[in-house]
Amino acid sequence: MTSPSNLILRFAEPADCSALFELIQGLAEYEKLSHAVTGNALELKEHLFGTPKYVEAILAEYAGQAVGFALYFYNYSTFLTKPGIYLEDLFVLPEYRRKGIGKALLTKVAQIAVEKNCGRLEWSVLDWNESAQEFYRSMGASILDDWRICRVTEKILPKLAARDVKQV
Repeated sequence: MTSPSNLILRFAEPADCSALFELIQGLAEYEKLSHAVTGNALELKEHLFGTPKYVEAILAEYAGQAVGFALYFYNYSTFLTKPGIYLEDLFVLPEYRRKGIGKALLTKVAQIAVEKNCGRLEWSVLDWNESAQEFYRSMGASILDDWRICRVTEKILPKLAARDVKQV
């Protein structure tokens, strides 16, 4: 566990975008998905601080160094008729794991969800990442076996958008 005086959790600021993007690249490397990173720190900054604001991020600093982050956005549950939070990414550099930083980040996002009267907090986890699954279960999360993620990528999205909605 980290010493509370060595760990600072704070909302990301515009000057943090380069460090935050480096952490995103670290996450992609850990997940063996470096090839999938096509964005950059400038786009991230625009989405975090522009208008409209698409995402929010919490940065974890340990002994003055950016070592982890949580990036999330709001969604909505029609069944609950409440907003929710979707945690897009939670990442702690491997050498800083098992110090309570991931727990602190997840707890902070949960606190935000409670403050905003959200009905749920949800995220995805890779099927091979058993250590993350174990961690999430230890924090009280359920891993849903009966739901699948559907995705239309940037390449296919324009084709879907161009469909004639009159055709049924």
